[in-house]
Amino acid sequence: MRRSPEARPRRGLTLIEVLVALAIVAITLAAGLKASAALTSNTQRLADTLAAQWCADNLLTELRLTRQFPAVGDTDINCEQLGAGYRGVLVVRPTPNPNFRRVDARITDLQGQPILQLTTILPRQ
Repeated sequence: MRRSPEARPRRGLTLIEVLVALAIVAITLAAGLKASAALTSNTQRLADTLAAQWCADNLLTELRLTRQFPAVGDTDINCEQLGAGYRGVLVVRPTPNPNFRRVDARITDLQGQPILQLTTILPRQ
């Protein structure tokens, strides 16, 4: 006995079911790519911040070691750390006590985007 085509049991998935499954997989993969791109960006930002902090620390330590009272004003600086170049400004301002100066080391990337500012107070020697 033969069955009629309408009496056969259904096997497999319909086209709509396959398309819905593909859409779910595509959305999941896109979210995964976006998350991995954010992690890569955050890692680069962390490396830039660390290198900029080394630049600022080096500048402020050099000022301390020279034991000279810095003059009030702004000084442009360039620094290279980890193979990357950084620009910065060393900003020296007076304080209410004339025996101290406030010194800000402001570090930016080569495009001028601010990365870090480190501040210290230097005494008259």
